[in-house]
Amino acid sequence: MEWFLKVVRDNYANFEGRARRKEYWMYMLVLIGIYIALLIVGGIFTFISDTLGMIFTGLLSLVGLAVLIPTLAVGVRRLHDTSCPTWYIVFYFIPLVNIYFLYLMIKEGDVGPNEFGPDPKAGDNGGNPFTNFPPTPNNPFNNPNP
Repeated sequence: MEWFLKVVRDNYANFEGRARRKEYWMYMLVLIGIYIALLIVGGIFTFISDTLGMIFTGLLSLVGLAVLIPTLAVGVRRLHDTSCPTWYIVFYFIPLVNIYFLYLMIKEGDVGPNEFGPDPKAGDNGGNPFTNFPPTPNNPFNNPNP
C-alpha cells in the first residue's frame, strides 16, 4: 500500500526521473485490487437497484479518471528506468503493440545513472539479502602482517 500512496500522493503528476519495477508493479497490484473490490461492490449495488448501480458505476469512472495521471506518470518513469523515451507511453494504448510495452515494464532497469536520473536501486542493493553469501571467513594464513 505504501508504494501506491507514494505514487498517488508524492508523485501524482511527476513525469521526471525513474521508477523501479517494484514501484510500478506494486502500484498496479494495489490499483487492480481496488478496481476488483469496487467492481464487486458495484455488482452488489446493481443487484439491489439498477439506479444505485448506475450511480456507483459513474463514481467508478471518476476514480478511473483520478488515477489516470498517476498511472501514466509511473509508466513514464518506468520507461525512463529502461532508457526509453517518454513517447513510448503511446504503446500502452495500441493493441498488440502494448505487448512490447509490457515487456518494457518487466525488463530490468539500467544499472547506474542514465540520462533520466540516478539509479533508484543505488543504495538498496537491489533488495538482495544474499549480497554476502556465502560468508567468507578470514584466513589467518593469508595475513601479510604477522
